[in-house]
This record gives sequence, C-alpha cells and structure tokens, in this order.
Amino acid sequence: MSRPTRFQPAARYQPYEGPAGGWGALRSVAQSWLDSGNALKNIRTLLKTNQNGGFDCPGCAWGDSPHDDRVKFCENGAKAVNWEATKRRVDAQFFARYSVSQLSEQSDYWLEYQGRLTQPMRYDEATDHYVPIDWDDAFAMIGGHLQKLPSPHQAEFYTSGRASNEAAFLYQLFGRAFGTNNFPDCSNMCHEASGVALVGSIGVGKGTVTFDDFAVSDAIFVLGQNPGTNHPRMLEPLREAVERGAQVVCFNPLKERGLERFQHPQKPLEMLGNQDAPTNTAYFRPNLGGDMAALRGMAKFLLQWERESQQQGSAAIFDHAFIAEHTQGIDEYLNEVETTPWALIEQQSGLSLDEIKQAARMYQRADRTIICWAMGITQHHHSVATIQEIANLLMLRGNLGKPGAGACPVRGHSNVQGDRTMGINERPPQSFLDALEQRFPFKVPREHGHNTVEAINAMLAGHTKIFIGLGGNFAQATPDSPRTHDALRNCELTVQISTKLNRSHLTIGKQALILPCLGRTDIDLQATGPQAVTVEDSFSMVHASWGQLQPLSVHMRSEPAIIAGIAAATLGKRPVDWLWLVEDYERIRDLIERTIPEFADFNTRLQQPGGFYLGNAAARRTWNTASGHAHFRSHPLPLNLLPEQTSRADNVPDLILQTLRSHDQYNTSLYGLNDRYRGVKGMRKVVFVNPSDLERLGFENGDVVDLLSLWNDGIERKVRGFTLLAYDTPAGQAAAYYPEANPLVPLESFGEGSHTPTSKFIAIKILPTIDDETRRGLIASE
Repeated sequence: MSRPTRFQPAARYQPYEGPAGGWGALRSVAQSWLDSGNALKNIRTLLKTNQNGGFDCPGCAWGDSPHDDRVKFCENGAKAVNWEATKRRVDAQFFARYSVSQLSEQSDYWLEYQGRLTQPMRYDEATDHYVPIDWDDAFAMIGGHLQKLPSPHQAEFYTSGRASNEAAFLYQLFGRAFGTNNFPDCSNMCHEASGVALVGSIGVGKGTVTFDDFAVSDAIFVLGQNPGTNHPRMLEPLREAVERGAQVVCFNPLKERGLERFQHPQKPLEMLGNQDAPTNTAYFRPNLGGDMAALRGMAKFLLQWERESQQQGSAAIFDHAFIAEHTQGIDEYLNEVETTPWALIEQQSGLSLDEIKQAARMYQRADRTIICWAMGITQHHHSVATIQEIANLLMLRGNLGKPGAGACPVRGHSNVQGDRTMGINERPPQSFLDALEQRFPFKVPREHGHNTVEAINAMLAGHTKIFIGLGGNFAQATPDSPRTHDALRNCELTVQISTKLNRSHLTIGKQALILPCLGRTDIDLQATGPQAVTVEDSFSMVHASWGQLQPLSVHMRSEPAIIAGIAAATLGKRPVDWLWLVEDYERIRDLIERTIPEFADFNTRLQQPGGFYLGNAAARRTWNTASGHAHFRSHPLPLNLLPEQTSRADNVPDLILQTLRSHDQYNTSLYGLNDRYRGVKGMRKVVFVNPSDLERLGFENGDVVDLLSLWNDGIERKVRGFTLLAYDTPAGQAAAYYPEANPLVPLESFGEGSHTPTSKFIAIKILPTIDDETRRGLIASE
C-alpha cells in the first residue's frame, strides 16, 4: 500500500473535556448573534421563541415545557433563529455576480452563509446565471409545465419538515387535486420506519408520551440518539430524571457528551461554580445495527425471570392483565425470543450478556418506562423490526397508555410530524383520502405515490418531469448524491421554495426557479393582517407561531401564498379558491378542521396558551388496528447485518460507517465548521476511527484517505480527501459527517418496509488518497 498523504490534526482536533451546554453553549450563541448582523433585534426575537404569542423554534421537534419559563430555546435553537434572521441578502445583484457554475464550486457552508433569498429567480441557460422573474410569470411557468404533463404522476411534490400545517395541507390538497400521491418528504429519510412499525404494532404511527410523562417515569431508555446536538432541550428532563432517582439508560455506539453530563446555561450558580450533572445512570455501546439484538436479549432475560417467578410463586415480571386485555401474538413472539440463540444475541449486539442483563434488570425494576429513539435506530435495513421489538418490550410490562410510560420516537425537523398529519404521505390512510373526497368536489387519486427513493429512481428513469421542493435541500439530504444530482438534472423543471441558498438551487433541471419564502421568524402579512401558522411537535402538541421580524424584501412570500399561487395558475379555482384562502389562514384551518377529526374547533383551541394536545388513541389504550388490539410482532434476528450486495468473499469491508451531524449543524444547514463536543475545529471531511483499527489497516492518525462504499452493482461510490482521526469508536466501526458522506449510501440500500436509506450502516474500504497528477498518470498508463 502506498503511503497516504499526512495531515497534522493536533491544531484542529483536541478531545473535548467539558460538559454539554455550559459556557461553550453561551459563547456559541453569542457568536451566532454577532454573525447574523442583526444582533439587537435577534436578542428580542429569541425571547419570543416558543412563547405564547411568539414563534415556534425552526429547529427540532422536541416539545415545550408546560411551565411558563422566560427562556425556552437551546443553543441550537438560537443558532437556527440567528441563521434565519440574518441581514445578509441573496438578491438579483448577487446572482448577476456569480454564475451557477461558479457557485457550484463553493462549499455548502459558504452557500448558506450568503444570506436570505429575497426575490424570485429563473435560471437562464444562455448566461448560466439566475435572473429575476415576476411572481405571476413564475406561477404561470410552473402551471404551464404541469398542465402539459401527459400524466400527473410525472410530477414530484417534495416537502421539508419545516413547512407549517397550513402550507402542508394546501400542498397535499393541490397535489391530489392535480391527480397524484407523489409526496416524497424528509420523513422518508429519517423516521419513516417509526411510523410503519408503530402502525403495525399499536395502530398509531406517533409516539404515545407527552412532555409531562418524563417527570414521573421510573426509567427512560434512550436508543440511537444524540440529544446534546440534535435535541438539546431534551437534556434537562434527562438530567432531572437522574436527580430524582429514575434510571436513564443510554444505548449508543459513540460516547456522546450530552448523554454523559450537562451544565445548564440558564442556572447562574451552576455556571459560576462550573458545575454539571450526569444525564445517565448506565451507558451501553452496541454495534451499529445491534440494538435489536440487545433488546431481544433483554426480552429473553425477562422471559427467564418470568418463568422463575411462576415457579417460585413470586410477583410476575410480565403485565398479564394488560397482555390479555389489549394484545395479540404473545405466544408467537415468546417462542421467537426463546429460540433466539444467546450466542447470536451477544455477537450481533456487541454487548456482553452481563451488560444486557443489567439493562434488563433496570427495565424490570421500573414500573413506568419510556423508550426514546432516533435515527440511530431508524436508518438500518431491519429498522422496522427493531422498532417493533421496542413495542414488544413495552407491551410485556404494560408500558403503553399509562403516565410516565410509552413509546417516544424523537422527530427531527420542527413540523415533520405535523406534515404527515396534514396528509404529506405517499401512502396515506384510506380514511384520510375518504375524508378529502367527502369534503372536496374531486375524485382523489388512490394509487400509491413515490417516496423519496422512488422519486429519485423515477427522475433518473425519465418518468418524472417536474420536481417541486417545498423547503429543504433535496440534492444534499438524499443518498447516493451523484445519482440524485443526475436525477434532478434529468427533469424538465425544478422548483425550489426556499429561505436560503443551497446546493439544490445549483443542481437543476433544464429549467429552474428559486422562489423565496418567509421563514418562521418573519412577519407574515396577508390581506386580513398578520397571520399565524401552526406546527405539531413530537408529543402531538399543536402550537401557533407568529413571526416577529419584518421580512428583508417585499418580494418574499409565505409558503401558503406560494402554494396558492402555483395552484391557482394550474387549476384555477378548483377545488377551492386558493387565493381567497390565503388572505386569512383561519380559512385554511377551517378546511383542516372539516377534514381531520382531531382538529375540531381548531381556531378556537389554538388560542389556548401553549397550544393544544391532539390526543393519541394508543395512549388511551385504543388500538386502531384491524383486530382492535396491539400486536406483538415476531421477527427473527438478521443472521448477518451485511446485505447480500455488500458481502463478497473477495471484498470484505474494512469498517462499518455511520453518518452523523456535527454540533454546528442542523440537517444540511451548517452554522459553522466546528464540532465542539467531538473536539473538531474547521474540518468536516473527517473519519472517526478506533486507534486499533488504524493500526490493523496500516494507517496513522491524520492520514488523508478516500472512502469506497461496497455495493455490488458496478457503480463506484467514493469520497476523496477525508482525514482519519483516532477516536473512541467501537472497534470495526467508524463515523463521518452528513451530508459529506451521503455519496457512499447506495440508493438501493434502504430499510425493509420503510425505504429509509441505511445511512447508519455503510460497508466501506479505506484507500490512501493520491493526488490528481498521480491519478492522471495511472489513468494514462491503463
């Protein structure tokens, strides 16, 4: 093996020794205020974050404390607000200065750092520049393209979880009135497995807990989740649970600082004394993809102890009353548990049997248990089976439908759950389609639409001609990046409804539009006055959100107004008067109320401080399944976590890679180039690798390498120039940042039953990076 390029990482990589939060969080928030160029106004704006009469944080979907706290934002929420509420503008002068080719050479961070999009733009192929276009002309252009399609199924209507309930409802109504269920969305790439699994187990594709449940639980299990970076407000209830004597049990291959200890930035005495507190009582580090085996091992111990209790006449381990009244399938499941070999459990989980037994004891001794999870669980081939194993474990002890207990998928973007409630779903429930058909005078399409992976394939094949993106950064958020980019370029028209410049605006079809929309922080002024939009958090709470800042430009429009403009240009006043609706968003909410039963008295209930709870049938122990019961779902453990397309005798992986976010990041938005809790400064093209693996593979800390994904379809998936960092990862496992490592995720590698990309389990080879001159010489010699 040729000697790789070396990099001296010491200056830009120093292990972080402090707690999560604390002074580091305050410094980071202060820096984001200053960088916004709008510091004084943004301080006042931040105090309105998640407050009654204020706006809902544009960051994560973690719910708000019911207490009337003065400050209800976290470090990353503050970054999101300041990132959006900037004075920097991307306007016609900007696009006149830079061609699309020139912009394509810039980093993702540089692109978003330029500021807010402020006027509609059209791509001009002759000059390779975006040029201004009037709103009416943009709408007419989109409507003309849509009307010319031979089939409505040749259009894709993509949605980011940032979109409000009002925007999402109008969007799905327009798409279905147009004639398709093609609604790929960001949920397809993150928590789709949660919805599929929970619907199959308990009849509801949402979590069953509320914020208040965390204060009375006896145990909280946190699986495949890094709340310190992705949901920082979750750290407070975890810490409080430890302080009151509850068990907080973490399963994560990496030691994440937020799951270890937390210094509360809003507690002056703690900050002045430089004190912190633990956020867990036990920390287990399973293999990537090994959580299902660990959960199966816990169930196997519970079954063993249940039989011992029966023999001894002592208290039962299982909640037999709950199982008998509310469930089906227990015998088949326990047979699967009994026949699963301990050796397979231990090998696949990466945990010792003593560790699994300890976790099982902590679960068994708790009367009320919450199990939380995020994308470390959902982005695997067997994610649906793993989440149904979580549901099985909860049902064994009756931990559904009682205070302090339940299932808690922790969603990502702030309204990703609400968008699904509003009908952003390529396979919506028939009851939802029936309700639309009863309310509106058109025949609703019943064919299954495209999810994200299917949409990319349809664009690649030329079956899809038009892509409309309601928020997000589709080009970078999706897997197999070069193929996704080719898919977008294969379209006749791409439309991006966006707040800031990103890679998707530069990865364009034959014609392209950028439509600048208001953000969560902007005042939304319509014909009847300022408007509120609504969002739904992970706990099924619906909140009103009122923008606080004057928009940077009169040319920016709200998402509902943009959707209405496109719909009116395409369908006229069918099946509703679109433009009349957006004069007053209460009219949109009236339509939602008449279509979705949970939203009865929507506008009235919205006036309640803190919003209102939608309710959850499973939390009431009402099971919306065909049998009327919750179901134990039986799945054998995978015999091999490596898919067949990866495993070949002549091509054994060097490592299994997971993608993850840095601490200065939310989804594809990069607020900076540092990752404070992992000790990385100014770098993103890095790979975290166990020191023993570096030695085994013949590399050293700081070597610059290429990463090659293993997938036997003849396509080379490689990323170049990544720096190896010796890091405390489990042996055989590695980690790299998303979206830089997305090119390694094959489009065909997705979860069974969910189509979610397997971004947490990528088989890779590590190769020395060679410079371009050497590479050209090798190609010439061939």
